[in-house]
Amino acid sequence: MATDMTPRIGIYPGTFDPITNGHLDIIRRGLTLVDELIIAIAADIPKTPIFSLDQRKQLVEEDLEMHLT
Repeated sequence: MATDMTPRIGIYPGTFDPITNGHLDIIRRGLTLVDELIIAIAADIPKTPIFSLDQRKQLVEEDLEMHLT
């Protein structure tokens, strides 16, 4: 927690199509810098993702649970 008791909140946006070990590394390092890290999965992007938004969300949740808990 920040010294003035204001939580530090970070945001990590991306397509995560699919989530990779590099993404997980950035998330791990980000968690050491902030109190809360929001993973923002892009929904409306100009490129065509391999996985649907729901599939990418599920993959991110599963990988975070497996690798960061």
